[in-house]
Amino acid sequence: MARLLIVEDDETIGSHLESRLRLHDHEVVWRRSGRGAIREATLASFDLVLLDLGLPDLDGIEVCGRIRAVQPGCVLVIVTARDTEMDVVVGLEAGADDYVSKPFGFAELLARIRAHLRRGAPPPARPARFAVGDLVVDTAARRCFAADREVTLRAKEFDLLARLAGQAGVAVSREELMADVWDENWFGSTKTLDVHVAALRRKLAEAADETTIIPHIVTLRGHGYRLDVPSG
Repeated sequence: MARLLIVEDDETIGSHLESRLRLHDHEVVWRRSGRGAIREATLASFDLVLLDLGLPDLDGIEVCGRIRAVQPGCVLVIVTARDTEMDVVVGLEAGADDYVSKPFGFAELLARIRAHLRRGAPPPARPARFAVGDLVVDTAARRCFAADREVTLRAKEFDLLARLAGQAGVAVSREELMADVWDENWFGSTKTLDVHVAALRRKLAEAADETTIIPHIVTLRGHGYRLDVPSG
């Protein structure tokens, strides 16, 4: 049994999620406001939080960051009718692990919840340290460096970069990345992969300067991605 927190002000959606998730043997707490959710998150631990961004009292992005601060180990999934990539990126950078767009089917949502709850610590990569140009990915310490500067990455960003760096210069399919970084039984949209790639690209670009050789992530249309080994 997992302990879930639903943050949703819509009575119909909230009550539906609460009753359906309880039928699947989850312990569910439902809160209708951002302040109520933050208060609940400070009082008890949760395995997963479903957070609607369109709340009546606080902006959902702010709520996301504040819940992440007090629940660093939980899975945080934002539920949003905001479908622009920038809104999703901001939500992920505020601390979310994934997002689901409204309207959504319950079967897809349940499969995503199960996939997140199944996740465990990723197996140690071999070797434990990858160097691609001036980029170093230390999987044992879970740290990333561009030359002598540390690049701060969120958990899934690090896992994704480590997966690509482990086969630098090799094309990796979307299916492989979703199975290795998220879950082999992932169900539904894989746009979360694209959003994490976009965030990684931005952070790697910010870490680069004229003296460092930093690889970049190439999109392979219809297939996946490749971490390009920089020349020199």
